Amino acid sequence: MPRVLLAGIAARISARWSISMIVFGTLLAAMVAYVPAHDGLGTPGTHALFVLTLASCLWISSALPPFAVSLLVIALQIALLGDPAGDFSHGDPRRWEMFVAPWASPVMWLFLSGLVLATAAQRTGLDRRLAAAVLGAMGGGPRRLLLGMMGITFVLSMFMSNTATTAMMLALVAPMASSGGLPPSLARALLLGVGVAANLGGMGTLIGTPPNAIAAAALAPMQPVDYARWIAFGLPPALLLAGGAWLYLSAKYIPAGLEAVRLDFVDDAPGPERARSQMLVGLIFGVTVAAWMTEQLHGIPTAVVAVMPIAALAVSGVVTERELRLLPWDVLVLVAGGLSLGVGVAETGLASWLVSGLAGRDLPPLALAFTLAVPTLVLSNFISNTAAATIVMPMALALGGPSPALAAIPLALTTSVAMCLPVSTPPNAMIFASGHVTTRDLMGMGLIMGLIGPPLIIAWTTLVMPWVLP
Repeated sequence: MPRVLLAGIAARISARWSISMIVFGTLLAAMVAYVPAHDGLGTPGTHALFVLTLASCLWISSALPPFAVSLLVIALQIALLGDPAGDFSHGDPRRWEMFVAPWASPVMWLFLSGLVLATAAQRTGLDRRLAAAVLGAMGGGPRRLLLGMMGITFVLSMFMSNTATTAMMLALVAPMASSGGLPPSLARALLLGVGVAANLGGMGTLIGTPPNAIAAAALAPMQPVDYARWIAFGLPPALLLAGGAWLYLSAKYIPAGLEAVRLDFVDDAPGPERARSQMLVGLIFGVTVAAWMTEQLHGIPTAVVAVMPIAALAVSGVVTERELRLLPWDVLVLVAGGLSLGVGVAETGLASWLVSGLAGRDLPPLALAFTLAVPTLVLSNFISNTAAATIVMPMALALGGPSPALAAIPLALTTSVAMCLPVSTPPNAMIFASGHVTTRDLMGMGLIMGLIGPPLIIAWTTLVMPWVLP
């Protein structure tokens, strides 16, 4: 059968699948949101439940491009919740602006900074030089290469933003993935490894991710948790999960019999002008990373630091209008839509309603931790882990009784294992932007982490708490 005919048949099947899933998702979302009576959930929350369910179906099924789903989310929230005379706006004609405000959020600037830095490194050839150096230092074995990349990412993410860490590591991994010397499955494993290690590394320290600090601050009047104690709670399960992720990625994506990796980097012996450009980009890259890692010393937020390399690379001419036009803006739209959905879920009261429906006041602390872990995990896949922790933490403390730490600490750590979708975490969105990773890849990794993460975290917290917090 001619290849053109096969392509045409595949396109028709794909189109019918997309239409079917759009119709199914819309009907399912309408039934979930509007058919049953949801006690305690007002009209705004019901609309938010419709948008959340529809977006979940479309993102999971890939019926529409992910960025298109994000735009649909923003449009539906404005249409359903933006009426100044409606229950949500309370007469405020500008309240709908909260759904587009995420486009200018600090997370978006971090994303943009990472994309611009990666573009500058690619244009000057610095990315290929760094990747070749890293590969040489780690040896040619694919499993060692994956372990080394994940280890570096994990350690950096313990002390700096996982978004910034991923942006830095992608500058090393992206040229490996596109060099032509790696099997496509190994390239996918490296990118997934960077994403999952960036997510898990933040569990290890008190400053690794905001939910950790939120939990520690909430527990301070009752059961103070300092830096060293948090490491005892968070680092061991994070290391175990990272090790499990490495085993999974090695078994699933590294071809059997592949013993060595060889990359087809072009050693073009850069001339003086190109060498100067590489030095400039390397200097800007190094200063940016150093500023990200030392935020506790100088107090400049990571998002503010992220603006500096964008300006420096643009003013120096390393990044021109052409490079800016070619940035993957669809990924920024995807992230903005995920953040906007998080705003809607939180501001309409849907998040609190979902959590309160699963929590019980008569449960013992261990059962309560498991019960609250479920909505926390679900919420963190659709809204930022910081927002999820902010929503769930007061309830955990109120219901925790004499052991609030046993409820609060596992919840903070659980937000870091929510990574099923491109919008679940910034690292997920960034590796998805590479074009080498699909939603199915993220779902497979995310389901494993979501299934084994909370039980492992809760079991470890329960085991060590008598010694860590006497």
